[in-house]
Amino acid sequence: MLQQYNPKNADILVHVNGVLLSRKDAKVSVFDSVVQGGDAVWEGLRVYEGGILCLDRHLNRLHESAKALAFSHIPSKDEIKKAIFDTLAANGMRDETHIRLTLTRGEKITSGMDPRLNQKGSCLIVLAEWKPPVYDNQSGIKVITSSQRRNSPQFLDSKIHHNNLLNNIIAKIQANAAGADAAIMLDERGFVSELNDTNLFLIKDGQMFTPYADNCLHGITRQLVIELAGDLGIPWTERNLSLTEFYNADEVFACGTMGELTPLYEIDGRRIENNSDTNITEKLRNSFQKIIPKYCEKLP
Repeated sequence: MLQQYNPKNADILVHVNGVLLSRKDAKVSVFDSVVQGGDAVWEGLRVYEGGILCLDRHLNRLHESAKALAFSHIPSKDEIKKAIFDTLAANGMRDETHIRLTLTRGEKITSGMDPRLNQKGSCLIVLAEWKPPVYDNQSGIKVITSSQRRNSPQFLDSKIHHNNLLNNIIAKIQANAAGADAAIMLDERGFVSELNDTNLFLIKDGQMFTPYADNCLHGITRQLVIELAGDLGIPWTERNLSLTEFYNADEVFACGTMGELTPLYEIDGRRIENNSDTNITEKLRNSFQKIIPKYCEKLP
């Protein structure tokens, strides 16, 4: 499923290190670390009816990722919020908006890998666009399994929400070539980790299961789903899950800030058949929509 260009985004203003610039003028230096080595951290934020969903949770994760990578001169949460609010106000955005929030290590004095070459501090980018959720939450999506494994903490810890996304991109390329919407990524032992862009859950006999978040991100929407399951009395378990268990699940769904809750109707050519006639995905999706106002930080 390819997202289409929205003409409303032709004249957007983008925040780059304290300055609001037109789309065509919004650039970073070729010496910036994000260009040199994907050396940056990011968050995807969603704006609903004048509020940003789970803003503090996202900013906490951004700060933790930047700390893990030993960034210097990390802007405070209040500074980042001001940049976000100013960007949204300048664009007249209060709903149906996706924000790509990026913090790079900043510009280097000369090209190279050494972070000591970064002597100008970090660079904050707020890119806000008019954009619907990435997937069709009603019809659902079909996926394939990628041969590209998800990074484990022994190689690159997925708890760092970094911009070095090549293994996820390779998985997405494989999905595109197969005519699928996304790709399941396995861990180094062959257990399901997540999709190339969202977390996964399955429902079997009225119970909800999700993979251990060892090789995948502790998604913020993933955590909301777990909290909602507790509120709704849905038993849930986090454990190692094989592809066979996903093939034979009653329901499978993905979740993420940009995709919300999206059912999967096919995995590797196997249709997901609801032999238990449950509707847990729908219950969670409806509950998710209802709690959005509670978890949104209102815009000024």
